[in-house]
Amino acid sequence: MKVFMHWDMEGVSGLFCREQVWYWEPGVREEVAREGRDLLIADVNSACAAALAAGVDEIIVCDTHHGGGNIELDKLLIDPRITYLVRSVGPHDGTLRWMPGLDQSVDALLLPGHHAKAGTTGAFLPHTWSLDWADVRINDRSVGELGIEACFAGHWDIPLILVQGDEAACTEAQEQFPGVVTACVKRALSHDLCTGLDAGSARRLTATRIAEAIERLRTAKPPPYKPALPMTVTIRMTTVQAADRAATRSGVRRIDDYTVEGRVERHCDVVKWINGTGLDMPAPRREGR
Repeated sequence: MKVFMHWDMEGVSGLFCREQVWYWEPGVREEVAREGRDLLIADVNSACAAALAAGVDEIIVCDTHHGGGNIELDKLLIDPRITYLVRSVGPHDGTLRWMPGLDQSVDALLLPGHHAKAGTTGAFLPHTWSLDWADVRINDRSVGELGIEACFAGHWDIPLILVQGDEAACTEAQEQFPGVVTACVKRALSHDLCTGLDAGSARRLTATRIAEAIERLRTAKPPPYKPALPMTVTIRMTTVQAADRAATRSGVRRIDDYTVEGRVERHCDVVKWINGTGLDMPAPRREGR
């Protein structure tokens, strides 16, 4: 059995404040940012150990928060069954692609460390991909990053089996993906603060939920998330200026002052029409060429 863990950071165990997560913002103290990254690394190690103990044969770990670069290889569990991707976009057959290694050989997608979609009340740091995006809809259903990533995996018929995060993220997952296993490790006190289980207890809960998700996968594989094709993906922006920029892309239709949409024929193109992220992304040009 092969699984793909796509890691975000807002839903990580023991991580309770904005400064630990959005470390690129002005005024963030390096020691607080360091604490946040260490909590992520500890979660990754614990989750991988739990999956291997549950009988998984191969794990791909993909660091996606802020494009990646948060996990440090010398601090991670060393095991030949684990492949670590330190960036969420990587090389593939001479091009770049999002979530490299996610293909028909993968049995299940896990989304640990995740957060609720933009506009969710009672959530810790809710957003959907870009702070310019106020709402994303696939065939008129509002989705967050959970839905976008599960839709991308659906291109290869890969089901989502686990989500770890705050109460709001877990509720979102349960409502959109009936039967998904969730590990609720915190709850929001405000947009920027949350509280919850101590890091050790949260990791133990997540390990238990991972084992449960793997066992369910063995006995009854859940359906992948595959909205009807062709898909209409609609994005309401937070500003007119953001919609103006989006509307300059080829094939993007302007709906109103704040809203754009695209129509795609493949699940893996769910956001490629708007930001170019997906399969067959052009490799960066070398200097001098």
